[in-house]
Amino acid sequence: MERIYLDNAATTFPKPPQVAQQMFHYMTQIGCNINRGGYEQAYHAAEVVLDTREKLGRLFHFEPASHVIFTANVTTALNMLLKGLLRQGDHLLVSAMEHHAVMRPLAQLAENGIAFDRIPANQRGQLPQRTLIPLLESLLRPNTKAIVMTHASNVCGTLLPIAQVGHFCRAHDLLFIVDAAQTAGIEPIDMQQMQIDGLAFTGHKSLYGPQGIGGFLLGDRLADRLAPLLTGGTGSFSHLEQAPRSLPDRFEAGTLNLPGIYGLNAALHWLEEQGIAAIRERERRLSAYFLEQLQAFPEVRILGTADPTCSTAVISLDFLKLDHAEVAFRLDHEYGIMTRCGLHCAPNAHKILGTYPKGTVRFSFGAFNTPQEIDRTIAALWQLMKEG
Repeated sequence: MERIYLDNAATTFPKPPQVAQQMFHYMTQIGCNINRGGYEQAYHAAEVVLDTREKLGRLFHFEPASHVIFTANVTTALNMLLKGLLRQGDHLLVSAMEHHAVMRPLAQLAENGIAFDRIPANQRGQLPQRTLIPLLESLLRPNTKAIVMTHASNVCGTLLPIAQVGHFCRAHDLLFIVDAAQTAGIEPIDMQQMQIDGLAFTGHKSLYGPQGIGGFLLGDRLADRLAPLLTGGTGSFSHLEQAPRSLPDRFEAGTLNLPGIYGLNAALHWLEEQGIAAIRERERRLSAYFLEQLQAFPEVRILGTADPTCSTAVISLDFLKLDHAEVAFRLDHEYGIMTRCGLHCAPNAHKILGTYPKGTVRFSFGAFNTPQEIDRTIAALWQLMKEG
């Protein structure tokens, strides 16, 4: 049975072939660390790391490359940003659609006297753009330090107005931190125009890199106020026991995931060749086609917005008379269709969307999916609905 992968919001698959090839090349031909060896292989690896930082800077319209920090994933990046910035007595705002990568660190910080308020969203997972500014102003406190917001919901794909929020933050002297886990590599992000101070990303989703590599890009306003969460060896300033002040070393203690960076470098090169606009348009066409076919389905509720231009290629379905876990299980075992059911590490988003606690079945498309795969998925869903 030919399998169909529709869980790209969790991690994209397959990856471009050159991603694994570059990782294999590093493991078999390079193998050394950077900043720790005065030999040609180490210099070559350092050049690839710098090139990867520069590629990310170009993608997000950001410089300098030294302010691109590598971590294991977006969760690590967000923990470093939140816990490195916030102190007892601080307050911040978050959207009501956040993932646990933001909410669990905030719940932990709340135990230490840090408060937050959620920015309400409507039943489609959208923030009210026309009334957003007065809403944000009503939530501000004298001790509000920042707004933290996902760029797109991992549950229903709805895009949030980060440019509008970024300009609000700058006008009110607030820091703005964006979780771009779902959008880095597929939606246009201009850190300068959007007034983003900290952008957290992961390599294994729409950047089409491997798992285990992510990071954040750090504007000067935030860099000056952020304390390192981890300290240790960097290969620089080795005569000091204090952490170095220079970037990226200040936030990159220990050995970097160089195989992951090599893979990410290859993925970013592939994205530059393909063009993220072309990939985004392909995914939107797939989403539109899937949504069109779903209109004829009885007793299936589509979450979020039905407009693919206001969403990523993530579509969550609420089967009103079927068990979601059973639907996902049967799609996989009987039809070879891989989806994700449940709460997607975002329970409050499901409360907003009206699907808590049962969750949804999520279908998410990537660059390598085809209309034929959607046809097979629709046929499978019809059969499941028919059989009840």
